Amino acid sequence: MPPQKVWKRMNRTVWLRTVAACLGGWAALSGPAHAADNPFLTASTLPFQAPRFDLIHDGDYQPAFEQGMAQQMAEIQAIADYPAPPTFDNTIAAMERSGRVLDRVSETFDGVYQANTNPALDAVQTAIAPKLAQHQDAIYLNPGLFARVRTLYDARATLHLTEEQAQLLTVYYQQFIHAGAQLSAADQATLRGLNTHLSQLETRFQQTLLTATRQGALVVWRPAALHGLDRAALDAAAEAARGRGLTDAWALPLQNTTQQPDLQSLTDRATRQALFADSWLRAEHGDSGDTRAVIAELAQLRARKAALLGYPDYASYVLYDQMADTPAKVQRFIAQLVPATLAEQKREIADIRAAIHVDGQTFQPQPWDWTHYAEQVRKARYDLDQNQVKPYFELDRVLRDGVFFAANRLYGLTFTERKDIPVYNPDVRVFQVTDKDGSPLALIYFDYFKRDNKNGGAWMSNFVGQSHLLGTKPVVYNVANFTKPAPGQPALISFDDVTTMFHEFGHALHGMFADQTYPTLSGTAVARDFVEFPSQFNEHWALDPIVFAHYARQYQTGAAMPQPLVDKIRKAARFDQGYALGEVIAAAKLDMDWHMLPAGAPRQDVDRFEADSLARSGLDTTDVPPRYRSSYFLHIWANGYAAGYYAYLWTEMLDDAAFSWFRAHGGLTRENGQRFRDMILSRGHTMAYGPMFRAFYGQDPDITPMLRHRGLVPGQE
Repeated sequence: MPPQKVWKRMNRTVWLRTVAACLGGWAALSGPAHAADNPFLTASTLPFQAPRFDLIHDGDYQPAFEQGMAQQMAEIQAIADYPAPPTFDNTIAAMERSGRVLDRVSETFDGVYQANTNPALDAVQTAIAPKLAQHQDAIYLNPGLFARVRTLYDARATLHLTEEQAQLLTVYYQQFIHAGAQLSAADQATLRGLNTHLSQLETRFQQTLLTATRQGALVVWRPAALHGLDRAALDAAAEAARGRGLTDAWALPLQNTTQQPDLQSLTDRATRQALFADSWLRAEHGDSGDTRAVIAELAQLRARKAALLGYPDYASYVLYDQMADTPAKVQRFIAQLVPATLAEQKREIADIRAAIHVDGQTFQPQPWDWTHYAEQVRKARYDLDQNQVKPYFELDRVLRDGVFFAANRLYGLTFTERKDIPVYNPDVRVFQVTDKDGSPLALIYFDYFKRDNKNGGAWMSNFVGQSHLLGTKPVVYNVANFTKPAPGQPALISFDDVTTMFHEFGHALHGMFADQTYPTLSGTAVARDFVEFPSQFNEHWALDPIVFAHYARQYQTGAAMPQPLVDKIRKAARFDQGYALGEVIAAAKLDMDWHMLPAGAPRQDVDRFEADSLARSGLDTTDVPPRYRSSYFLHIWANGYAAGYYAYLWTEMLDDAAFSWFRAHGGLTRENGQRFRDMILSRGHTMAYGPMFRAFYGQDPDITPMLRHRGLVPGQE
């Protein structure tokens, strides 16, 4: 299964840059708020300082942002003007303590907007995004503040710092340089203007795409056009149509990827083509829902910003602190994956053509045919029908007896549902997490069902970050876009959805096991090409024999899945991997090509640029289109993954290598889990990623375990 989207903040400072692009929110109540009773101005009194969704009004957000920025700016200026010589505590730790109101409102606003936006908060987003960009510039371009940081950095060998303090000082110094602290006053003024404009464009892209995706849902008026969908899917489509004010109709909402899940089941080819076209062209209709002009300008301005800061292109600017630290290294890594992937794609397209022939058809396969006929091949080869397996994957049981069970076996965690914690939507559930020694560890929110006002994909982040300095424990959330069942019906999900649950919970573990003093280095505040490592690693437990047997139970009878069906799922897990890997490689290559444009390049024709990039990929992108087209590539234009989409593949290399270590050392054991927690999950960004991985694995990673896991090279996984 291709990697899922995760919404992460890299660290508090990079997060300020990211959140400036993607702000908004929703609350249970609406209306004006008065400063005196704004719930963001003081720490929440709920357990773990969880957001007060019972008190938050739409009108609270913008005043809290304004006051939070003003408060932090006063704190920052006081640090810069402090008369005593700089010390770690009066400068670096003081910056870590600053901005508490801004943190509270931003973390809440950011999280809820992605999952449950509304038009009123779109206006707040538009107003606040450029101000946040300006706020970040005011911090990182403050000459007095940078002088104090530079003084400490130059004297770092004499300061007797702890390992974490030394890392934090280095990170701050690098980020000041990266933000333009050494530029001339004139160049800094240019940079401020670029950052403000970029934040506005990123906001516009996100809002435009959300509208285009919502409007791009395929509406069907003939029941025969939906032949092949099961009853649950039909009921969900009817419910989606009613939600749009349509009767005697069915609506198939779009997810954020190119391929749509219903293409697998739909037998009517015209319906498949229409659904694929709605997905492929969702943001390219030449109207207010067209994102291409924004994309072309974003790419050009990002290249100019990189050049201003001394980099040949935006990819080089972004990758400076990643595990793969140069575009050339990323390109070499991607190129290594192409030969085995292309060879598998050729075998798979031959299977698709044969399946079309068996079906009595003579047409040449098109992208909207692939998943439908791949499913026919899967059924023929493995005798596996997805409708056979869904009754064994009831969402709540997968969560409790699968996701939670594996976390208990590996790490000793236990979970208790909390009905007393307010939420931002009735679909959301909250659990308290207890550590192996009985101490409270974290809160976790789950928001699994698709809504028209929710961004596509799946992700994890924090409402409250962990920090010993600030006295905070993690409050994390997992979000997905599973089809919500009709009232009274069970939430039966696919095995891909099961894998998504394990994936996002892997991110949650990374956040919940955070054990840092300083918030900038805490938990998931790591590089893009490391942050997906824990999540993709956790996917492996979905098929672990002990875990699988515990959760894969018939929802009505509780009977275990028959072993022949289990065997089919295991064998089918490696099916169609040329397609699955190829669509991600193509998207990663597209991302890198956009962000390797030099500053002097003219503004690009988006369609032509994309076609040229895909033609150079070395893959069969005609039959296997990229997972995202430029026009709806939310990751790279608004979600902080610019020149970073390769990270899903890079971290897959890391996770498969790490899982091979687990298999060689006894698999699902508490001892192994503790080692992984101590050496990876609890370390945050307290050390360099290469040494961290080598300490656990014993050597540098390579692509062999990854290709073997996908069945693209021979050998025992």
